[in-house]
Amino acid sequence: MLEVAVSKRLGSFALDVRFALPSAGVVALFGPSGCGKSTVINLIAGLLGADAGRIVLDGSVLLDSQAAIAVAAERRRIGYVFQDSRLFPHLSVAANLHYALARAVGPHFVSLEEVVRLLDLEALMPRRTRQLSGGERQRVAIGRALLSQPRLLLLDEPLASLDRQRREEVLPYLESLRDRLAIPMVYVSHRFEEILRLATHIVLMSAGSVTAQGSMAQISLDRRLRALIGPDAVGAIIDGQIVGPETASGLTRVRVGGGELKIPGAAPPPGTALRLQLLARDVIVSTQPPRDLSVRNSLAGRVTSVCDEDANSDLIMIDIGGAEIMAQVTKAATRELALRAGLPVWALIKSVSLRSRVFPRPALT
Repeated sequence: MLEVAVSKRLGSFALDVRFALPSAGVVALFGPSGCGKSTVINLIAGLLGADAGRIVLDGSVLLDSQAAIAVAAERRRIGYVFQDSRLFPHLSVAANLHYALARAVGPHFVSLEEVVRLLDLEALMPRRTRQLSGGERQRVAIGRALLSQPRLLLLDEPLASLDRQRREEVLPYLESLRDRLAIPMVYVSHRFEEILRLATHIVLMSAGSVTAQGSMAQISLDRRLRALIGPDAVGAIIDGQIVGPETASGLTRVRVGGGELKIPGAAPPPGTALRLQLLARDVIVSTQPPRDLSVRNSLAGRVTSVCDEDANSDLIMIDIGGAEIMAQVTKAATRELALRAGLPVWALIKSVSLRSRVFPRPALT
């Protein structure tokens, strides 16, 4: 577990955060600019002193103000990737990496060769860092942080300074680190698309405090997330498992909850874990078993709640058997269909509307 309960005042800004989540996987700190995300990871790293509080990583106390414990930053074995790469510009890529490896303390869990392979750095090794693109510099910065042999990796908006093309270049490498090395990470971002691809757990922040915390599936249904990402991105995030291809349609069958979905694209091996985002606006609710429709996906479920969304629409929460999704419908539809908690319904979803990302099962733990 990563347990954080700290307070810090910086001028007129007051931070008071408390969260406890599994250290395995990727814990995302998500919220608007200025809410205190970077301050939190600076406190975890020991780069900033807390006014009061306690930080514990996998049973090891890094900070306890009451017991007068404050482990120095260089002894915490925490790697840090900043928004700007902060590499040594006068050194080659190889020299930057060797610098980190030579100063690593504690057991070595990753080698230089493995880092070079995972981050595709071989061709860059002889070059000076000032000759690299922004995306290449961030890959080297991630490699340097890994070679310090950290037990936790902190990433503070590592893609914020990159354009969309460069972000798309670096994201697969971060996914690879998450899935292949299984190194715990705390990832700071204000871009929800990054969080969706990388995070296993999420901490929502606002104005120096934590407003919600939990798994991606739990927080995707939370009204406080909806307030941050806007109505167009509202939807449930659920985990599924590849069943196999459907030859007749060319779609891929995915087991979710107590049913199946069919999604576009070639089928990965059966059993592969899949993350799906089902946008509320793309889910149609029927109170009768569907027939003679072009929609390829129908999930039987039961309404768990009806929530007021705005002046014209409601959010209908539906249990599909071990997972929960949501549908956005008009208030008129809620009345005419008599939608209420406990009502059996069918959720209809177009295959082309599904957003998905494949990743190995260890990332879900």
